[in-house]
Amino acid sequence: MDEFDRRIAEALAEEDLGLPEDAREPGFFSLVFSTLRGPQGWVTWVLMVVQTVMFLIAIWAGWHFFTATEELSAIKWGISAATLMILATQMKLALVPHMQANRVILALRRLELRLAAKS
Repeated sequence: MDEFDRRIAEALAEEDLGLPEDAREPGFFSLVFSTLRGPQGWVTWVLMVVQTVMFLIAIWAGWHFFTATEELSAIKWGISAATLMILATQMKLALVPHMQANRVILALRRLELRLAAKS
């Protein structure tokens, strides 16, 4: 697939259609920050705040787990810390499909620009 991608990049580089610089494919960090904007940006902000709180509570519970002297206390804090850490990770990973959708939308917009520039 790398050879195919390279050929497409060469063909697109040869065509100077006068497209703006921001019509290029965005990098990872611009995709991440694009989820924080737009009409659905508030959902991402809420998810990030909840995820951060869960992560901090998981760290706090993990600290209690490692300093526990009794087995029952260690089990209680250990299960709590592990569950919160898994849930916090899952909440963060829930944003990946949104990033992919933004990437597809941007690709369609770039394609529209190319078609409009050719005609």
